[in-house]
Amino acid sequence: MNFSELIGEGEIILMEGSIVERIRREAGVEMDDGGLLNAALVYDQRGRETLEKIYRQYLDAGRSNDLPMIVLTPTWRANKERIAASPYKNHDVNADCFRFLDCIRRSYGDYGKKIYSGGLIGCRHDAYKPQESISAIDALGFHREQVSSLAAAGVDFLIAETLPALPEAIGIARAMAETGKPYALSFVIRANGSLLDGTSLNAAIREIDSAAEPKPLFYMVNCIHPSVLTKALTAESECGETLRQRLLGIQANTSSLSPEELDRSDSLHSDDENSFYESMEKLRFHSGLKIFGGCCGTTDRHIAKLAEIISQPAGLVDR
Repeated sequence: MNFSELIGEGEIILMEGSIVERIRREAGVEMDDGGLLNAALVYDQRGRETLEKIYRQYLDAGRSNDLPMIVLTPTWRANKERIAASPYKNHDVNADCFRFLDCIRRSYGDYGKKIYSGGLIGCRHDAYKPQESISAIDALGFHREQVSSLAAAGVDFLIAETLPALPEAIGIARAMAETGKPYALSFVIRANGSLLDGTSLNAAIREIDSAAEPKPLFYMVNCIHPSVLTKALTAESECGETLRQRLLGIQANTSSLSPEELDRSDSLHSDDENSFYESMEKLRFHSGLKIFGGCCGTTDRHIAKLAEIISQPAGLVDR
């Protein structure tokens, strides 16, 4: 089935875990080519091997539990501005990253039919600083080139992650809507239920749904501990069914520190591991979420355990 059909079926879906942070802290591979981060690694033999190893670890977790799986192109920072400042300004970086990922998917044979590729983009500036976010009009023009390249390359859907502010998210949504591809948006939020710019998550979803045609297929949050989302959903509980119907996924941190605390930290912080799994399980059974993956602090071990948890009925997983 295509990606929109998969979402419509309401199946539980596994998503990849951290990639950039793992490369920084585990692999010792440099990611400094014009600020492209892991996108530039597809042009380096050691970089490609490192990326492939991490992707395969996550994909193997999905295959072991026979779960539909989402993996994202390594293009979070591969926007036109950064590509122009890099050694790869004459390359179609976004398409090359998709082809790299698609080659891995095809190697999985029949299970490859359950693997869906998301064309990933990020905000223009610092994801933890909403004051640096750009306007909706500027975002439409700025992000159009990257999302068009990913869509043309053949991704199954488009997704923007770690978004801190509503105006830029609106512009991104409009750029993605132009491609005709299904798309999703994922925000960084606080425990009070707001984006980093102070907009409530519920209000942000409503406004974007009204501002873009077609509207996003769904919404997510990422780069927060799952317990933060649980608190946010409680804070936003009076907002009716909007969040339950439209918010479908989380890529979770292992740390419950605030975005500002994480941004200032020189080391990777993680809470008790069991609290991570317990919070994710609660979100599955009490909040209607269908898509579960990892962000900062997660490794293949976390995703393998998460795959086990979400593939079984409540209470059957032994930790």
